[in-house]
Amino acid sequence: MNINSILKNYDLKNITIGVLGSHSALDVCRGAKDLGFKTLVIAQKGRDKVYKDYYLSNGKMGCVDEVFLVEKFKDMMSEDFQKKLQQKNVILIPHRSFEVYINDYDAIENWDVPIFGNRFLLRAEERAAGSKLDQYKILEEAGIRFPKQFKSSKFMDGSLCMVKVLEKERGFERAFFLASTSEQYEEITKQMLDNGIVTREQLKNALIEEFVVGVQVNFNFFYDPLAKRLELLGTDTRRQTNIEGINKIPAPLQSDALDMLRVKYEEAGHIAITVLESMLESAFDLGERFVKSTQKLSAPGVIGPFGLQSMITPGPPKKEIIVFDVSPRMPGAPGISSTPYSGYLFGENISAGKRVAMQIKEALEIGELEKIIT
Repeated sequence: MNINSILKNYDLKNITIGVLGSHSALDVCRGAKDLGFKTLVIAQKGRDKVYKDYYLSNGKMGCVDEVFLVEKFKDMMSEDFQKKLQQKNVILIPHRSFEVYINDYDAIENWDVPIFGNRFLLRAEERAAGSKLDQYKILEEAGIRFPKQFKSSKFMDGSLCMVKVLEKERGFERAFFLASTSEQYEEITKQMLDNGIVTREQLKNALIEEFVVGVQVNFNFFYDPLAKRLELLGTDTRRQTNIEGINKIPAPLQSDALDMLRVKYEEAGHIAITVLESMLESAFDLGERFVKSTQKLSAPGVIGPFGLQSMITPGPPKKEIIVFDVSPRMPGAPGISSTPYSGYLFGENISAGKRVAMQIKEALEIGELEKIIT
């Protein structure tokens, strides 16, 4: 793979911004259209109506100019499909669903289509033991605090822990549960095995970590390698099923509900949220350290949007930000533009999709596209 040689055959005056049809595709497309780019969504058959019916461009409305259909998302990795994208001068914007549905980081890293950002950082999200790069290596190198981890349930020592394990049916979703003793862990995992929710192999790779009590805030940053500037685009928090519904049940009835329900922390959406201005310096410090760590461990480092999913814990001596997950790509929360942080910098609120398009346009204008593409 030599992306720079591929770019030499591109018509740089007719770039198309491409994205897999899921997660934050509309955010990407709207931002690209606002900056004058053509847009293309790669959609799986049966999951295409949103893009080809409801948001298709007609000259006045919509943000999706063209839809390429595939039987399965993995089909976009074929040589013929890559050539189709190259002929359209496509630069692909990666997001979480792109990683999940392709499910092959070696293939992504060797894919002959220009990708905005550092494609070699994407595998850090897998958090898998023995991975060439995982988020904990990055956080540790950066000196960023993350939840304490336990090698097995035998080491819990009565600590309340969050256990994260991939589901059997939906390998991209994680089943979460809480336990504080090895006995609780064994009881819950036996139920999950009996019910076919997880496999023994998946349990071997389960992540057991300290349950951090605090307020969840996702800090959505953007690193501009052309200006060498870190920006805070916005902040959000998650809406998750079915934990939110359980939390609304009166306390005396919750134990009855938990006898009938398994708690789930499955994302359903996001809410824009703001933080105290006194927390911003700490947040930027974490962002700067994260950028430097990625530059050391996976040159050229993070490019464009990335998220630090965090818990803010109480003092004394003062509130602290603990990072429990990292997203080194396009965020899945279009509502972050409703928070004021990008507006403080640009004079208007900027969505992540628009900020990506601004970066690509600037790189094209000054002839430095290779600095933001891998």
